[in-house]
This record gives sequence, C-alpha cells and structure tokens, in this order.
Amino acid sequence: MPDELWTLFRRVVPPTEVIRPQGGGRRRAGDRECLAAIIFVATTGCTWRQLPPVFGPAWPTVYRRFAQWSRERVWARLHRVILDQLGGRGELDWSRCAIDSVSVRAAKGGP
Repeated sequence: MPDELWTLFRRVVPPTEVIRPQGGGRRRAGDRECLAAIIFVATTGCTWRQLPPVFGPAWPTVYRRFAQWSRERVWARLHRVILDQLGGRGELDWSRCAIDSVSVRAAKGGP
C-alpha cells in the first residue's frame, strides 16, 4: 500500500482505544495491515476466507475491521479526502464522470 494512501487514511479513521479490564490478551492487529488486506479483497475479488496469511491478521479480524470502518463511514470520508487531494493537484477530469442512479417503475393507475 502506498504511503500516501496510508497518510490519507490516518486522517479519516477514528482513533481506537483498546480497553481490556482483565488485562493481557493479544496485541491488536495493525490498521495498516488490515487496510492492505481489505484493499486486496476488494481489488482481487477473493472471499474473506481466501485471504492469504501474508497480510498478518486472520480473515475474521480483517472482516470485523472492515465492518467497523463501514459503520463509522470511514470509506465515504476517505473517498472525499482522496477527491479533494486529487482536485487540489488538478488531477481530476470531470469530463469523464458518470452518474449512477436507480430508476423506479411508475405505478399503474391515476392519482
């Protein structure tokens, strides 16, 4: 994962406080490793269970982190930060943009 993407990601991910009242436990998996694994799953199309062990954290950990960040709207904020960054450098070409929409069938009958 490029350092520039990691820097942008750190700006939008909320800080995590690990609380273990009983003490001990395993060290929390790193956010950077989890992000790299999430990007791998998203770009290759492999399932969470097929995630290669080279990333470090096990697939359930990566999936839980993905779900947590989804609930916290991290992906929407990251998308916005990346667009702002590219726009500030003049690297966005809006002439090739597409808008996705949903069409809803009209109800039969009159008002």
